[in-house]
Amino acid sequence: MHNTAIKTAPNDNVAIVATPTGLKRGSIVLGTTVLVEEIPMGHKVALQTLEMGDEVRRYGQVIGYATRTIEKGSWVNEGNISLPEPPKLDAIEYKPVRPPVEDDEELKAQLRKASFMGYRNADGSVGTKNVLAITTSVQCVAGITNFIENKIRKELLPLYPNVDDVVAFNHSYGCGIAIDAPGAIVPIRTIKNIAQNPNFGGEVMIIGLGCEKLRPEKIAPPLGEGGLSILYLQDERFEGFFEMVDGIMELAETHLQKLNQRQRTRCSVADLVVGMQCGGSDAFSGLTGNPVSGFAADLIVKAGGTVFFSEVTEVRDAIHLLVPRAMDETVAQKLKDEMAWYDNYLYQGQADRSANTTPGNKGGGLSNIVEKALGSVAKSGTSPIVDVVSPGEKVRKKGLNFVATPASDFACGTLQLAAGMNMHVFITGRGTPYGLNMVPVIKVSSNSKLANRWHDLIDFDAGPVAFGEKTIEEMGWELFHLILEVASGTKKVATDKLGLYNDLVLFNPGPLT
Repeated sequence: MHNTAIKTAPNDNVAIVATPTGLKRGSIVLGTTVLVEEIPMGHKVALQTLEMGDEVRRYGQVIGYATRTIEKGSWVNEGNISLPEPPKLDAIEYKPVRPPVEDDEELKAQLRKASFMGYRNADGSVGTKNVLAITTSVQCVAGITNFIENKIRKELLPLYPNVDDVVAFNHSYGCGIAIDAPGAIVPIRTIKNIAQNPNFGGEVMIIGLGCEKLRPEKIAPPLGEGGLSILYLQDERFEGFFEMVDGIMELAETHLQKLNQRQRTRCSVADLVVGMQCGGSDAFSGLTGNPVSGFAADLIVKAGGTVFFSEVTEVRDAIHLLVPRAMDETVAQKLKDEMAWYDNYLYQGQADRSANTTPGNKGGGLSNIVEKALGSVAKSGTSPIVDVVSPGEKVRKKGLNFVATPASDFACGTLQLAAGMNMHVFITGRGTPYGLNMVPVIKVSSNSKLANRWHDLIDFDAGPVAFGEKTIEEMGWELFHLILEVASGTKKVATDKLGLYNDLVLFNPGPLT
């Protein structure tokens, strides 16, 4: 049994209890700190006596202020610390910081050799799955698209063995909306760009009703000839439900025939587009799962690939650490602009970023959004940030991108799909069965307690880092190779084995009518 606490940075005055069962009163950690009360796993112990108003530091940063005297050895949590003000955006100057240049020929050789087997598309993008996509222009048609999805999976997919799945992208948008409101562009371009995801191979069906405000033509992707079909249920040639079904099934067969011809070919790591996301985070996320994922992200970027991280409210309090990593002044300003836009969005809803932290986060030891954000940004690695992508937009540049999204798992995943990801890495400390059927989702646990309990839901356990059993570098390489295996289709992730998939959720800041 490990009996320890982890201090993240030299000037921290709290440490994280790492023992899976927590620590009893009287336990000694870090040589001289005697616990004066029982403290659960993942929660903070004061390494010195803190007086009211004193800074509470973790990751070398201020995560709060003591609201009363906290004795050395006491439990530090949301009940005895206050939330600091967020970094003032106008006060953050752009002073670029670059990671040290590595002249490591062995590393370069390893990355040159690395590859995966993917589906190369006519536009140069690469898929990791081979999926028939059915998208919709309005929620009214969701019942029939669900019916069709099941019918295709049962009756047609067995005839086309090279096609992995059929996916109906239903959503709550399309009618009863202010179609020309400024905020409407976000869901509209999200729907349009999801249809262009590399895993669909340019073969997309759009099912519309006929009277909706959002015209199917407006969300039709610019695909090659024959790659797109649009069908209206109100088309007068259809007499009754089953003629509609027959019409859709006929279209589906034409797309399945072409998708079935797709073959995996050897592709470079430069063809990967990996979305990094965390959900159900705990105090270990910023120590293990996120840094390990960040190391893997750096490897992908060094190999010429694309990685993005997201979740505005979960980077807002660490934005002063990200701005110096911007590739240039323009990217730095775009980072701050996205933070400001979201600050205003929350203000209009009479909320702020403190509403982000969940009861589960707090149960896992994260006292507030500041502590959560400082751990969250670790999954971005150390690479320069080459671009900032607004909600619903497609990624434009290879390298590390900030793709602005809400922190909601489902809205974030939806927007990362629209940005063009072909692989997903999802880090969790508390556990979630989250999954997407459009891309493979590698579930990374931040602690081994969760990985052992959820042995058939977690794909990769980063927990050994907490006890020094493995290094971040060792586990980062392991995760990198797992990403390549999953992208090649040689290893299935838990969500695909079990068929556990979440609905996609559009981020819609535009008004309803």
